[in-house]
Amino acid sequence: MKIKFMKTKLLYTAIIAGTLSLASCELDEYNPTGGDATIESFDAWSGLETYCYSPLSEQLYSVYDFMSVAEGGTDMWLTPGGNPDYAKQLIYYDGLTTNTNGTNKVFKQAYSCIASCNAVINNADNVKGITDYDKKILTAEAKTLRAFYNLLLVTYYGPVTLSQEDISKGETNVRPVRNTVEEFYTSIINDLTEASKDLEVQPYGGNYARVCKKTALGLLARAYAQGAGEGLSENGVSYWQRAKDVAEDIINNASAYNVYLYPDVSDLWAQANNRNNPEALFIVSGRDANDESYNYVNCNNNLFTYTICNPYKCSDIYTRADNTNYYLGRTNNNTLAPTKYTLNVFDPSWDKRYENTFLTAFGLFSMVDAGWVGPYNACRVRITKNLTEKYKIGEQYVGQYIYPYVDMATSTSAYGGNQYYPTGVWAKGDHSGDTKNLIKDVKNVYVVDYPVAEDDDRFAIVLSRDYKTPEEKAKSIYFTVNIDDLFDGDQYKTAQFDGTNSYQLYPSLIKYDWCYNGVVGNHMQRRNGDMMVMRTAEVYLIAAEACQQLGDQAGAAKYLKPLRDRAARPGKTAPELTNITEDTILDEYAREMAGEFYRWSLLKRHHKLGERLKLYNSRAARYFNESIHYNRPISADFLNQIENKDEYGDNGYGTTPGKGY
Repeated sequence: MKIKFMKTKLLYTAIIAGTLSLASCELDEYNPTGGDATIESFDAWSGLETYCYSPLSEQLYSVYDFMSVAEGGTDMWLTPGGNPDYAKQLIYYDGLTTNTNGTNKVFKQAYSCIASCNAVINNADNVKGITDYDKKILTAEAKTLRAFYNLLLVTYYGPVTLSQEDISKGETNVRPVRNTVEEFYTSIINDLTEASKDLEVQPYGGNYARVCKKTALGLLARAYAQGAGEGLSENGVSYWQRAKDVAEDIINNASAYNVYLYPDVSDLWAQANNRNNPEALFIVSGRDANDESYNYVNCNNNLFTYTICNPYKCSDIYTRADNTNYYLGRTNNNTLAPTKYTLNVFDPSWDKRYENTFLTAFGLFSMVDAGWVGPYNACRVRITKNLTEKYKIGEQYVGQYIYPYVDMATSTSAYGGNQYYPTGVWAKGDHSGDTKNLIKDVKNVYVVDYPVAEDDDRFAIVLSRDYKTPEEKAKSIYFTVNIDDLFDGDQYKTAQFDGTNSYQLYPSLIKYDWCYNGVVGNHMQRRNGDMMVMRTAEVYLIAAEACQQLGDQAGAAKYLKPLRDRAARPGKTAPELTNITEDTILDEYAREMAGEFYRWSLLKRHHKLGERLKLYNSRAARYFNESIHYNRPISADFLNQIENKDEYGDNGYGTTPGKGY
């Protein structure tokens, strides 16, 4: 089910004119101007409450801006060799300033809906025709969302303004005053505590895209953990203890809160489980091209195209161009690549989170029943002597073929145009082209079990974690690239080093490359699956993190164990953790939550950004300033629209006389 962004018109015409204020809003799904309704109307009030969700799907969790803010500038991500300077301001702090697009937009998007949340909360008692139940639940939803946006602001921008603006009043604050970090967290904790008491276990109207009790509790644990990094306490009790208490309550009462943890991590990332994933505590629902709700949201998610490389750069062996790749999608942005640390933190000998996170084996596809790309044999690539010489494939493979890995179907959806989705995977060694022989029960066509066999002729390119000599590479039928060879020190090489374009390849984050019927957008650069803003595994990580910070190693091990056990390969056992340090916790977060909009905030709360950059991202370390970069820059648009920008400050980025705090 989807949230329908109603276009109800309200009577307060002055509100949106306030791009001058913290309530400025660039979103267009809800237009509170003109018309003859007022906020006292239930339809108008509830429509405004629904609008409070809009930046989640339309901006924050569907385009690159927030991802670059939340993951960039950390120990986990670089720009790849083929695109070394894209978003360098956020990936490397190189030129980061108040008008940097990502930080500028996220600041405005958060504030845009806080004023709407305030209006919903402030006017609840004045709404006509409302039931007590509707008032309680929808007000609690608005408090949860207000807390979420305020947590985003204080986490990334520090002590900014705890906005009291109410969009229904048509007021603009042109001389805002900063609040303290402690005031922010007090407000956030109060909102989430109250909301968690009023929200039901099941979401309002059965719509899983709405927040519910487990959402408020999960965010409460996250807020306590983030505030703990600021040294905060509550009534003499540290926020770390509070984080532990809330996380343990969620874990110990999971069934009562409808909280679930998959026993197998591969099921978590299975394509069939993307919609309404039971491990999610907070979901941003994607568009379903086979459902009428596709028309209700202006959401076109293109995150995958930034995280996946383009194997067509080696076009003579991987012969499907990015703009006709119905399997991988249009992979033409290529901007976010993992660091050596990110790759090496996994031990793929036992941990299958490695291939459930990164694609390192690139296969071709067929469309046998659809007939779009010719018959099965037309989709194979003949290995010539020239290819063996160029890609150092053994001469014994000359005259043999690289065959398709996956077969794709196509259909025309009722609402979203052509859809492309897998019918199955071709079995290794089966070259019949008979779709009756396809392996149908594949959880995720982007997850290729590690390691790839030397004779697996379904792959054209394999990026190898294990270093292989030229002699070992020649044993494989595919082009083998040592991942270590892609790096010059801790950064990706930016030019050919082996006579091929392999320098433009990298292990590719696949958490946002969805492939099932209904998820593809109007063109192949969009894949509109559900996004998990928070999931149960984070609660276990917070519990372990809090235990470690409180000196309870046994407790930390207890909460890490379920995550590690479910990641173990069949026949393997996750190594037992004994000496659990702060770095142990950071490493486990990296394995579990790579790319999930979390790394920067985690390193901030441990005050580890500078230290970790020196170890794993030297380019970012050159520009990182400990006295400035623990807060992102204030929005230039906002500063230019207030009357006291010199007093307010820009967090130290040089466009105002001082930081402002």
